[in-house]
Amino acid sequence: MKILTLALLFCGLLAVITPTHAEDKKSAEDQLRALVEKVQIKLKANKRTESDLADELKEFDTLILEHKTEKTEEVARIFLMKAMLYVQVLELPDKGVPLIKQVQKDFPETEVAKRADKLLASIESQAEITKIRSQLSIGSGFPNFEEKGSDGQPLSIAAFKGKIVLVDFWATWCGPCIAELPNVLKAFEKYHSKGLEIVGISLDEDKEKFAAFLKQHSMLWPQYFDGKGWQNKLAAKYGVNSIPATYLLDKEGKIIAKDLRGEALLTELEKLLGK
Repeated sequence: MKILTLALLFCGLLAVITPTHAEDKKSAEDQLRALVEKVQIKLKANKRTESDLADELKEFDTLILEHKTEKTEEVARIFLMKAMLYVQVLELPDKGVPLIKQVQKDFPETEVAKRADKLLASIESQAEITKIRSQLSIGSGFPNFEEKGSDGQPLSIAAFKGKIVLVDFWATWCGPCIAELPNVLKAFEKYHSKGLEIVGISLDEDKEKFAAFLKQHSMLWPQYFDGKGWQNKLAAKYGVNSIPATYLLDKEGKIIAKDLRGEALLTELEKLLGK
């Protein structure tokens, strides 16, 4: 799940707010609507720093203080909007996340709190993915795993020490993966005897379809399959949220390259293993 952009949140907000009559005291929603419109004007003018939006951030604080005794959807939305301004626009999650948690704590029965739950989970998930990816930079050792392959045999990266290894996250339903398959097959056919190993990690759910595809395309290298699709255990371990995703490892298990496609893969293998 991707975090909703601030613009989408604003659009959703503006769509549901019904302005009060001029003679009525302005509601929290009316005040928030006006504030959101001010923020949008600045964003369109490419004013996106904390100092650029200092006045609007103060207005959020004023609104929160003015309606501090009200435990309503409308007031919860003020907190959430300020939080998303910090998270999505200013890229200051350390200031936004506490506001999201405050919505969860102070407005637990609201629909906004349900949205806050999802947003927080998404933010935390993205933070974990970012952390994992930072550990998978060129030159870093590729973290080992020990699982059973789709053939029931033990499968690990460590078992291929001394070999050049291509770790390939893919699926039969992934168009770009299928488009790249001829290059992967060519690489395996040409370089397997020279020391290339491929480890496939399938994000498929249908085991029969997966097995039939392997047979049809003569994909003879080991595969990991758990039938969980995007919740694949190893995809989660390595922070993979888009496919195809590949890692090329040297004989010591260090990452040489990532996401090589087409001739780029074959050229790199030629450098490592010869023609």
